[in-house]
Amino acid sequence: ERIKAIIDVPTAEKETVLAKGARKDHIDFQHALAELAELNRGTAYDILKKLQELGLVAFYHQDTKQRFVAEDPEKLLKILKEQEAELKSAKEKFSELIPELKSLQDKDGNRPVTKFYEGSAGIKFILDDVLSSMKDLDKYFVYSSEGIREDVYAAFPEFNNKRIKQGITAKTISLSAGGGTYGLDERKWLKASTATEENMTYIIIYADKCAFIARDSSNNPVGVIIENKMIYETQKTIFKQLWGLLN
Repeated sequence: ERIKAIIDVPTAEKETVLAKGARKDHIDFQHALAELAELNRGTAYDILKKLQELGLVAFYHQDTKQRFVAEDPEKLLKILKEQEAELKSAKEKFSELIPELKSLQDKDGNRPVTKFYEGSAGIKFILDDVLSSMKDLDKYFVYSSEGIREDVYAAFPEFNNKRIKQGITAKTISLSAGGGTYGLDERKWLKASTATEENMTYIIIYADKCAFIARDSSNNPVGVIIENKMIYETQKTIFKQLWGLLN
């Protein structure tokens, strides 16, 4: 409750109340509301009540007016220390749960998990996932197609440099003309009809995942990651067989 109360009150508003309370021993509640810039009566009252619950502000009545006075500022430091200790405890408890959560995830590993991404930012996220997922692996496979290939390069121009730096190799089958090698990679070409080339999907097969990148009806790049070992192994096997047949 204490942490929630602190989080719910914006820092600037807390500081305003505390600073004014520190300068004046007793402040008229109506006057305080006028001093709090652009805060309506209800918001200001809620802030003051939360500060009272935290022990940072005291309320009392004088005549017909409600007044408040700031408590010792040292209490704020004490609360922050308590908050830090509680967050540390929560972090430790969560760390203890991680093995159990991973175990539950592994038990459900045969069920495909599908994640959808949009725009250049989404494509970059997919490419970032390739790099992070390949930390303990050294090779992945790609079906590359014209048009989509340019979307991929534009979303993450530094991708190949980072891939090479990590020592990750790639094999690419181009489904259309164009494309080249950049280091630690090989490329072969599969001849397709001109009409078909425009409707091809860019596919990345990596780390028990398959990423499919295409364009939607508005010609914007979109991507899907499917996480499933069986699908990955199937796609990898087909790729390797096709690779062996190409010159």
